[in-house]
Amino acid sequence: MSKEILYLKIAKIIEEQIAAGTLKTGEKLPSIRTVQKIYNVSINTVKQAFLELESKSLIESRPKSGYYVSRAFNTRLALPSINKLHLSDKEKTPEDLIGKVFNTLTNKDFTQFSLGVVDKSMLPIAKLNKGIVKMLRNLEDSGTGYEPAQGNINLRRNIAKWSFTWDGHLTEDDIVTTSGALNALFYSLITVTNPGDTVAIESPVYFGILQMIKSLGLNIIELPTHPVTGVAIEDLKKVLPKIKACCFVTNFNNPLGSCMPEENKKEVVRLLTLHNIPLIEDDLYGDIFFGTSRPKPCKAFDEAGIVMWCGSVSKTLAPGYRVGWVAPGKFKEKTIRKKLLHTMSSPPLYQEVVADFMEHGRYEHHLRGLRNTLYSNYLHFQRTIEAYFPENTKISKPQGGFVLWLELDPKIDTAALYDIAIQQKIGFAPGRMFTQHNQYNNCMRLNFAIKWDEKVEHSLKRLGSLIKQQL
Repeated sequence: MSKEILYLKIAKIIEEQIAAGTLKTGEKLPSIRTVQKIYNVSINTVKQAFLELESKSLIESRPKSGYYVSRAFNTRLALPSINKLHLSDKEKTPEDLIGKVFNTLTNKDFTQFSLGVVDKSMLPIAKLNKGIVKMLRNLEDSGTGYEPAQGNINLRRNIAKWSFTWDGHLTEDDIVTTSGALNALFYSLITVTNPGDTVAIESPVYFGILQMIKSLGLNIIELPTHPVTGVAIEDLKKVLPKIKACCFVTNFNNPLGSCMPEENKKEVVRLLTLHNIPLIEDDLYGDIFFGTSRPKPCKAFDEAGIVMWCGSVSKTLAPGYRVGWVAPGKFKEKTIRKKLLHTMSSPPLYQEVVADFMEHGRYEHHLRGLRNTLYSNYLHFQRTIEAYFPENTKISKPQGGFVLWLELDPKIDTAALYDIAIQQKIGFAPGRMFTQHNQYNNCMRLNFAIKWDEKVEHSLKRLGSLIKQQL
């Protein structure tokens, strides 16, 4: 264990030097033997550290020459802007635009940068299929019976064990299973709010969350969100007297990719605990990190039970299984009653398959490969956008997840650009989809969880060309 921590520490030091520009793009790293002497460790430890950096495409090996810094964090493109706090009553969810984008999602000829889901080539489908066969044989009723309203005990136990990755202290009794993360958010919202209440969310925000909150007759306040550090705490303080609950994606939010620093998370939990305001925390992307360790969710700092921690395997393992969960804290009993009223029971078969996959270490093994692939894809996208998009393009720098947020020239209307792009069989998500206000019209979200090949690269270059033509 100490050896593992040591090689990660060395990798992190070098990564920070690359991020700070101390080690520049194309610069040769010190030799393995030099690093060994500097840190007084074994050759194998240094090799492990270099492998870690290489897997994240931060460094590259050149035969008979050594290791060099590859292009990673360094980019000439600026970060996207931060919006202002809107407290007016004028708003309109762009449902027509959302419908238009979704109508093209099943078209196999399109290069789909618009869909927020991992490509099937990155999923362990064969292993999951074996798990289904195994469970059909082992389950007494082949998965046809009802589960308890709280959910499958094996799945809840494995989720609780998995919470150790972020210093969670959960037991199977703390978890309620759901049909995906959005369903977990739904149960959480109807547990702690009533129609007419106001909920604070990030901005921009995933349009599914936006639509669901509105459908429940709730009002929304969109909080300015920094593309790196997340929600602006000073703005959160301003709206505390107006809100009944918060709904945040604290780790690698969709679409910005921001990750709230640990100190900010502690402060958010402290503020909300003080005002007895529930935090519905969507930690859907927390396991898809590009650094050396998983960021903690706000739930890790929750002592009063006000954080309702939601998650699922929809973005990491099996989107169609619809296996999710919530640790509702002090609202557990009421959440179970709400679930019993709406769906009675979750389908047991897929819960058992996921539990079995997590039980024997296959989930962690799969995640390691997935993270490396997604990080490599992110670098491909970043470089291609920098090379072929207009120079004043602004781009997010996510440290996890798999979506990029781009801010284009103010003259560009991405809703209009979308109509042009689909004629070229290229799909993306226009920025207006991610807000109830008239903003982000010159922004777009791109999904980089697709298999990187010549077609994808060409489509990205073509998209950049279309934007330049609009200017």
